[in-house]
Amino acid sequence: MTENADAALVPDTKDWTWVLERACPDCGFDPQAVGSDDVARLVAATTDPWPAVLARPDAAVRPDAATRSPLEYACHVRDVCRLFEQRLALLLTADDPTFDNWDQDATAVADRYGEQDPATVAAELREAAAGLADRFSGVEDVAWSRTATRSDGARFTTLSFGRYGLHDLAHHLTDVGVALP
Repeated sequence: MTENADAALVPDTKDWTWVLERACPDCGFDPQAVGSDDVARLVAATTDPWPAVLARPDAAVRPDAATRSPLEYACHVRDVCRLFEQRLALLLTADDPTFDNWDQDATAVADRYGEQDPATVAAELREAAAGLADRFSGVEDVAWSRTATRSDGARFTTLSFGRYGLHDLAHHLTDVGVALP
């Protein structure tokens, strides 16, 4: 069980879409350096370190009351991969779809991220990342400019959607002390 599990985390209400315009000063991810041919490979590269992170003896321990544990971050990354694969499928098959809202903080609480088994999460994350990478590797050239809208009005092309997701994966690696690949 996660130490400090009763400590309330501050919900993340930040609009992270700004990362599509410039490099993230916290993690160093630069969306402009990512082309369509890079997305699938980078999904794999930014998720490959997670089994080692989850093998740490303190993987379920929050570093402080306001910060998620590596296990909780890994659960989030797994769920981001699953969600992005579903949304990518929708983006590629529907005309200008709108993505439903996803409350990541409510999901973390409801799914009890801090109480999940690290080995199981590692396997699930590997599977979810492979599915997302495979889905991106199958995007045809003409489909990289397809569009979608998030429930808050943010607009994406297939490429900007991929870059946005990659930032999430990369950023959480640095949250747990792993350098970007």
